[in-house]
Amino acid sequence: MQELATAQNKSSRLVVFDVEGVLLPKKRYLLFEVGRNLKFSEFLKIIFYGFLYELGLISLKSAFRRVFKAFKGIRVDELLRIFKMVPLMPDCERVFEKLRNEGWKTALISSGLPTIVVHDLAHRLKADYAYGFELRVKDGLVTGEIQGDVLENNGKLRVLNRILETEKLMPKDCVVVADDRNNTSLFLPEILKIGYDADFVIRVKSDIVVGGRLREILAPIQGKPKERAALNEHEVLRETIHAGGFFVPILSIYLGKPIVAMVILIIMLLYLISELARMERKNLPILSSITLNAATQYELYEFATSPIFFALGILLTLILFPFAASSAAIAIFALGDSTASIFGRIYGRSTLPFNKGKTLEGSIFGFVFAFLAGSFFTLPLKSVIGALIAMTVESLPLPLNDNLVTPLITGAVSALLL
Repeated sequence: MQELATAQNKSSRLVVFDVEGVLLPKKRYLLFEVGRNLKFSEFLKIIFYGFLYELGLISLKSAFRRVFKAFKGIRVDELLRIFKMVPLMPDCERVFEKLRNEGWKTALISSGLPTIVVHDLAHRLKADYAYGFELRVKDGLVTGEIQGDVLENNGKLRVLNRILETEKLMPKDCVVVADDRNNTSLFLPEILKIGYDADFVIRVKSDIVVGGRLREILAPIQGKPKERAALNEHEVLRETIHAGGFFVPILSIYLGKPIVAMVILIIMLLYLISELARMERKNLPILSSITLNAATQYELYEFATSPIFFALGILLTLILFPFAASSAAIAIFALGDSTASIFGRIYGRSTLPFNKGKTLEGSIFGFVFAFLAGSFFTLPLKSVIGALIAMTVESLPLPLNDNLVTPLITGAVSALLL
């Protein structure tokens, strides 16, 4: 048994947390904290097998069996020390304390971390249950072999059922907080399903989608309406930078496409260096300051990839399509997406049924501003079509980052309309 505490209160309820991406920054722990302690060849293997899993070409079990072979020969206490260096996501301890004070039981179920690591995290957060996979150890050294229910199909559900049986609870007494598709077996109809900074699968299957600080999950768990927080200065700066993409076509008129494309590429590379330095707890002047002031709380604990996809989407659109089409598409994307985010945050009431992280009000405002932006570079009718395409794509729960997909699809449609 892996229970860390025995249930005494028969009326208690249960909140189940996925660990990676919800309580711990996923990309950071695997690529930076763990990766720096491996040979470069082994580090590349981890990235390769992770990529195959994300594409759905290999199972989670197969991916992690290959990944953890890279740890063969490492002392288990050293492995635990590495994972302890990974910071908790913002508000973790506060959220667990709040749930504990209100009589909730908490469980951590991870398919990407060894049990010894999940147990250590559970002790830090005073969680009641902790499950991970079993990492075989011989003479204090990791053998590279792993096993456990959480690696199997529906394995997490089997673990949850054991916890519910121990606690004498029903699924309707349970809440699940998760971020990726590996947790879909836990999303039973009776369970309250909360997607936290969720991927496209979880966004569709969740009852509620939240982002930013972990404490935002408390309101739906408590049965309260979602708190409507005012835009802060970080979000204003972030969306201002996003809207600034509108000026890329204008600069291209005066400087030419090649020069503007080169500038974007240089900025991308500098940003990449800046983020790598930040993960090593170092700062690159100016760029690191901008990131710290524009990134979400979640991104500050991760390698923030959204700006890279944003720049890449604009760069490829600028290069691949005729100037008239690329200009309209970039303007529509830059102003439409940013205003949809701002107004959706302020006025959003009706979540979209197919993507609960977006609102109808945000999409409507985004469409209006996208149309106005596109009208600077193309005919009104073409701008209407481009804006409609952009806001439709932006609202969908896509497997690829919408900062990359939206301008490219809008550019392709605009090119066909020429």
